[in-house]
Amino acid sequence: MASHVLLLGLLAISCSIVLTSAESPLQDFCVADLTSTVVVNGFVCINPNLVDANNFLFSGLQKKGNTTNALGSAVSLVTVSQLPGLNTLGIAMARIDYAPGGVIPPHTHPRATEIFTVIRGTIDVGFVTSANILLSKVLNEGDVYVFPQGLVHYQRNVGHGHAVAIVALSSENPGLIVIPNNLFGSKPAIPTDVLEKSFQVSKSVVEGIESKL
Repeated sequence: MASHVLLLGLLAISCSIVLTSAESPLQDFCVADLTSTVVVNGFVCINPNLVDANNFLFSGLQKKGNTTNALGSAVSLVTVSQLPGLNTLGIAMARIDYAPGGVIPPHTHPRATEIFTVIRGTIDVGFVTSANILLSKVLNEGDVYVFPQGLVHYQRNVGHGHAVAIVALSSENPGLIVIPNNLFGSKPAIPTDVLEKSFQVSKSVVEGIESKL
């Protein structure tokens, strides 16, 4: 009996080691082939013999984003789609610019936790827990805040001038679900009566929001 218990224990340890090892990279890198029609959980790799230093380079985050839009904000992404060398590495980043009063509307990243760093200005940030509790904070230059994976979060510039933040994400393809667009701008549209009852508003209000998104 004791030998059976020991054997089961060793098998459990072996399985956990195998599972952990399977998550580790099996090669130095896997530069994404963005032109491939092969569908996998991520991008397939280009031939490593064709890789050069440019596959790991992105230039442009020094440029100010265009914030002359309805939200007063601009996001400059560096995911695997912009930087193929990120493929399989589990990281990405972005620069966010905010005009005075500019916002990044409530959204989620289904595949990544986000670390948010204020480079310039004063930015109000917050996320909502699964218990519907808002955890928010006003951040200043040099402050860092974390948005856990999958939770709805927002940012807004509460300072008097232009604001800038740099974010890091724990996935090369973190995904983005902007809540207003997701609910009121889907194709085909969510039935109007569902949105009416969900938000306790009239049909005209729902249609008005949909027309803007």
